[in-house]
Amino acid sequence: MVITSPNNPKVKHAVRLRERRQRERDGLMLIEGHDELSLALASGLRPQTIFVCPSLIRNTQHREASLWDATLLKQAQASGAELLEVAKAVFEKMAYRENPDGWLAIAPAPRRRLADLTLSAAPLLVVAEAVEKPGNLGAILRSADAAGVDGVIVCDPATDVYNPNVVRASRGALFTVPVAEAAGAEALTWLRERGIKIVAATPQAAVNYTESDLRGPVALAVGTEDKGLSNLWLEKADLAVRIPMRGKVNSLNVATATALLLYEAARQRSVTSGG
Repeated sequence: MVITSPNNPKVKHAVRLRERRQRERDGLMLIEGHDELSLALASGLRPQTIFVCPSLIRNTQHREASLWDATLLKQAQASGAELLEVAKAVFEKMAYRENPDGWLAIAPAPRRRLADLTLSAAPLLVVAEAVEKPGNLGAILRSADAAGVDGVIVCDPATDVYNPNVVRASRGALFTVPVAEAAGAEALTWLRERGIKIVAATPQAAVNYTESDLRGPVALAVGTEDKGLSNLWLEKADLAVRIPMRGKVNSLNVATATALLLYEAARQRSVTSGG
């Protein structure tokens, strides 16, 4: 049976999950998009419900669309999720992206604490303090995935980690990078106990980020664009570094700054390992 009414209770619930209060009350999140859902399933996340719109799927521009979506459909069926086919107008009511591709899931929000993180011998971590914009947090996660970090610690978040726009901006990296939420003081103590050097990014630092040693166990701490890192991190950091600004603007977007720091760390580690 195809759901054709936007007043269907399950459709209305999916729409309500755009609101943070509803997501937190239900412990659920929305995952829209083929790639994002595929990564979520590969990570072991098990959606409760998956909405599928065949007419939108057929309109995808992917060069191997049939095989592409058939594979995801098999994965969705194997996950045990309830599969619901919906009409185009209904799907577009639920969708939060422009040009939806016909896939939308409701899944448990996989909230992690610091104890859930598994660290390598020389871990590379990102500490994102009080990030306000979902798009920035999503972009940080995307860079973190590309750089191969051990995890991202979101401290005192001003935005919901499971905001649909975090999923969208991360392109699904929310499901490939271990993300833990913690209060700042808790995260600081946890890092100290594990001998992880805290490197704070701030325009006021004297040391250029390319001149700092980022090869060992390191946590790169970044803050908001407006106020930067709080005194908690600036005062307790082992090292403060800056990204040189040669124009008239005094700072970069936090996601861009994080990407630069991560790739410098990855470059140094690659040289050390001979990669």
